[in-house]
Amino acid sequence: MTKVFIIDRQPLFRQGVQASLAPITDVEIAGDADLDEKIVPIFENTPPDVVILGVDSAPADGLELCHTIKRHIPSVAVIILTPHPEDEQLFEAIKAQASAYLSKDVNASELVQTIKRCAHGEHPINENMADRPRVAEQVLQQFHQLSRDRVPDKFISPLTPKETEILDYMAQGDLNKQIADKLTVSEQTIKNHVTSILRKLNANARTHAVVIAIKKGIITITKE
Repeated sequence: MTKVFIIDRQPLFRQGVQASLAPITDVEIAGDADLDEKIVPIFENTPPDVVILGVDSAPADGLELCHTIKRHIPSVAVIILTPHPEDEQLFEAIKAQASAYLSKDVNASELVQTIKRCAHGEHPINENMADRPRVAEQVLQQFHQLSRDRVPDKFISPLTPKETEILDYMAQGDLNKQIADKLTVSEQTIKNHVTSILRKLNANARTHAVVIAIKKGIITITKE
C-alpha cells in the first residue's frame, strides 16, 4: 500500500486529487494540508511514501517546502504539480530534489503511474530534461561549477568501475534506456546499477548522485 499525502493551498484541489485516487486499491490517502501548515512535524511519526505538492501563486514557497521535506525525511518522494510548467521552475524542482514534475492538467491514470514509480524509487523528473535542453544545460553548468570546486574524499562503499561508467553517462544527461543501448545490456540492469549507485552515495536522486560524485572527485565534467 502506497501512502500519499496531498499539499495545496486550495481545498477543492486537494479534494479533487483525493477523489481521483480513491478508486485505486493500492493507494492510501495519508492526509492533506495547506501549504502554510507545518508539514514536517506531521510526518515525523508516520511519514508517507509520496507527497503530492501543488505550487501556484507563490511557487518559491512550494519549492522551499519540497527542499525542507527532503532534508528532514529523505525517504519521502515529492511530486510537484504546477499550473504552468516552465524551464526555470523545473530546474528549481530538480535542485529541490523533487522526484517528479507534472502539470496540474495531468490525468488520473498518469498521476497514479507517477505515484507508483516514485514510490518504487524512480525519479521521472530526470526524463523531463530530454525534452527541455535549456534545463539540461543549466544542470550541466551547475555540475561544471561543482567540478571546479570539488573536494576529493573516500567512501565506505566505493563504486565499481561499471557503476562509475554509468555515473558518467548519467552526468551527460543520458536516461536508463540510452545507457543500456550504449552498453548493450538490459534497461533493468542499468536500473539495478543506478539503485546501487544511489545507495552507495547516499543520494536521493540521479541528479543528487552526480552532484555528490563531482564534489568528491569520482567523476569530472569536461565542457566540449
